[in-house]
Amino acid sequence: MKNILIAVFLLTSSIIVAQDKIVTKNGSIAFEASVPAFEEIKAKNDGVTIIINTKTGEIASLALVKGFKFKVALMEEHFNENYIESDKYPKSTFKGKIENFDYSKLTSDAKSYTVKGKLELHGKSKDITITASIKKTSNGVSIVSNFTVNTDDFDITIPSVVSKKVSKKVNVKLEGTLK
Repeated sequence: MKNILIAVFLLTSSIIVAQDKIVTKNGSIAFEASVPAFEEIKAKNDGVTIIINTKTGEIASLALVKGFKFKVALMEEHFNENYIESDKYPKSTFKGKIENFDYSKLTSDAKSYTVKGKLELHGKSKDITITASIKKTSNGVSIVSNFTVNTDDFDITIPSVVSKKVSKKVNVKLEGTLK
């Protein structure tokens, strides 16, 4: 009987703790590093994990670098082997906090929040501040953020042969619906 009570207590406490977090494993990150008059350079990863702690506003995300898909297979190969070195640096992470986040006040009207945290990419970390639009939907909580990343901040070298065709300022869009 004592063991049953302990098991029920542990199960109940884990359910209560789990309710403090909302998550998706199919969020997306898309980026574009195109330069006008040259071939489009963009990719998307639809297997991004995003977690928000509804009590504290802490947020974390994880993207496997090889999950980014390009229209042109050769671009994807160069991205993984030459630029990001995905065998050496297989993932990109973000850990931070949504400022003034109050889960109980989310509505179907999107509200802009400031998110501060640390982005890790290509073995380098950088503190960043971004804006995210967050709202409640019938499917959960939607988050959308558009921001720019500089390749120099993460020691991503663009070979001189293609330096005029690839932007060092990379436009990034994060989207997800968390439950």
